[in-house]
Amino acid sequence: MTKTTTTLTAVTTDTAPRVSKLDLLSRLLKASDGATMKQMMDATGWQPHSVRGAMAGALRKRGLKIARNRIDGVRRWSLSQEGAAR
Repeated sequence: MTKTTTTLTAVTTDTAPRVSKLDLLSRLLKASDGATMKQMMDATGWQPHSVRGAMAGALRKRGLKIARNRIDGVRRWSLSQEGAAR
């Protein structure tokens, strides 16, 4: 007679809400000084063309208006005053 043993593993579920990459982008853009392309790429893991596409497409469809400024030679994106109220 052979004896078999089974081990049960506990299944844990993460109850924290998932934050989408678009939500990460909008949070970065809401910062007082906005965000650089590098910051947005690092946060999402996306290439520059994907970040720009998300800003021009999905975030704009959410009703956000994004402004682009150059400060000390560095281009920064932020929510414009009209888009900040939403």
